[in-house]
Amino acid sequence: MSRYAVLGAGSWGTTFAKVLADAGTDVVLWARRPEVADAITTDHVNAEYLPDVKLPTSLRATHDAGAALDGVTTVVLAIPAQKLREHLEDWAGSLPRGATVVSLAKGVEMGTLKRMSEVVADAGRVDPERIAVLSGPNLAGEIAAEQPTATVVACTDHDRAVAVQHECSTRYFKPYTNVDVIGCELGGACKNVIALACGMASGQGYGDNTTASLITRGLAEISRLTVALGGQAITLAGLAGMGDLVATCSSPLSRNRRFGESLGRGLSVAEAEEANHGQVAEGVKSCEAIGELARRAGVDTPIVDAVRRVCAGSVSARDVGDELINRERKPE
Repeated sequence: MSRYAVLGAGSWGTTFAKVLADAGTDVVLWARRPEVADAITTDHVNAEYLPDVKLPTSLRATHDAGAALDGVTTVVLAIPAQKLREHLEDWAGSLPRGATVVSLAKGVEMGTLKRMSEVVADAGRVDPERIAVLSGPNLAGEIAAEQPTATVVACTDHDRAVAVQHECSTRYFKPYTNVDVIGCELGGACKNVIALACGMASGQGYGDNTTASLITRGLAEISRLTVALGGQAITLAGLAGMGDLVATCSSPLSRNRRFGESLGRGLSVAEAEEANHGQVAEGVKSCEAIGELARRAGVDTPIVDAVRRVCAGSVSARDVGDELINRERKPE
């Protein structure tokens, strides 16, 4: 019998725990605050992150990570990318031996330039073949409302990916499998940066042609970087690439796009953070690391570089837009 622990009761962690419960999988959700855990278990609601969603009565929560991890077969990490290492260093000794570990985070760690699966292997002392990543066009609010979507479960051990696939399949959530962990992770991390660029364009009043151009050329950048780092270009044509990119770049629910809109209107990163209720988009944190990955790999990523410079405060969104449109002419 499969048992899951989802560590992290934010919007995506809570939503994925709901998916698992709806799929009939035994799942416990870890919340940092006791009052959140109590409300999920007793009142079946996470008022802070999903106030309008009634959670399954079978979903229980705890604020004791050790209790959540006791005896589970699969651990799901729903922790922000830049916080994942410090949590894993606390939990490493409690991770069940042999358990599959699934990462929901989309980013590249600042400083180390590691993908999330690499952080899990390093800080959590987990064999890479036991690590899966989940990525795709997965806006939490829509999934929590049970709107249909698809996703990708990627693991180098295909049998583990298939097991997770079966255990999170519902009438509204359709998972596919893949063995290209690198491609799925880079697609999920880089699309946040391209979404910032799309938001910047929107904040300056540009329309759908501009957005479509940024999405398409952004996909080319992500594909080049993925291949250079050992992933497969075909992965980026699927859900973890184009699917996630389109959703994040075009949806008003996308935190990265909204944050980019603030930057496009001329706000600084600090001002944009204030305008977005104190939340910094993941792309703002990851763009420097992704840009450095590309530089070391010798890959040209002009959109990523433009976003990086805007987030660093060295240039305005309007100035980098002019630079991008006036780049040298060349074949597509």
